[in-house]
Amino acid sequence: MFTNLIVATDLSPASDAVVSCLHGLKLLGTRKVILFHGLGLRHLEVMKYELARLAEPKLQAQRAMLEQQGFETEVVVAPGSVSAEIETVVKEHAASLIAVGSRGANLARRALLGSVTTEVLHHATVPVLIVRLDITETEQGYHCKVACQNFVRHILYATDFSDTAERAFAWVEKLAASGAERITLLHVQDQARLDPHLKHRLDEFNEIDRARLERRKTSLLEKGAKEVWLSIPFGSPIQEILREARADDQTLIVMGSQGRGIIGEVFLGSVSHQIARLAPTPVLLVPALR
Repeated sequence: MFTNLIVATDLSPASDAVVSCLHGLKLLGTRKVILFHGLGLRHLEVMKYELARLAEPKLQAQRAMLEQQGFETEVVVAPGSVSAEIETVVKEHAASLIAVGSRGANLARRALLGSVTTEVLHHATVPVLIVRLDITETEQGYHCKVACQNFVRHILYATDFSDTAERAFAWVEKLAASGAERITLLHVQDQARLDPHLKHRLDEFNEIDRARLERRKTSLLEKGAKEVWLSIPFGSPIQEILREARADDQTLIVMGSQGRGIIGEVFLGSVSHQIARLAPTPVLLVPALR
């Protein structure tokens, strides 16, 4: 399913943590990893050879981590920024997934994370796996760790039934076929949309949306999922998705990167971005068609 994976690295401690903990992707079919580093040059291309030379030891160390996990690994260094180069790498290597790290509630600490995560989220045309990092400051500096786990043990799929959410559901079906043990299908009845004029129709909306989720449940069980649960809370989509993620033992959240009614919205303010920042578990974001 995710045969070729791109890991975007800025060579920081955060990217070390991501690189060291991807073995769970073998269950999703990943065999080859392209370790990608953008030098961030725009007008000083004469410097690219020197910067690439300086980055080489760190890149080889990260490559060794990946090879120890059993991945065929290729290092790709490009002179431009991630946003300028990542799509070319995706196409040339037929990549189906990009992996990056997020510090969770404090994604804004870009001095530590670098700009890789934000750039990838803005420009990706293939699904992006955001690996949740715990970063603490010690006397020796910053310490990064990530919870290595079976990504398909319990999947939370959040949907607003938009076209992009349906694209994400196609990947949930593939995860079910890859051995997902339990899947929770979540649709939040958005209180901000329903209050005050439509709240009296909440039961009607619940009935309609439960039928939609039941059809998806049937599809997932046919694909091989062992258990499928349904949840339709009323409230804020961001808060309810996070509450569901924190209340149970989800190992992966899957959702579209742009929901219904936010065409043209800056991605940094979207529900999906907030989940990427705040979720306690890895998040798989599936982009809208571009």
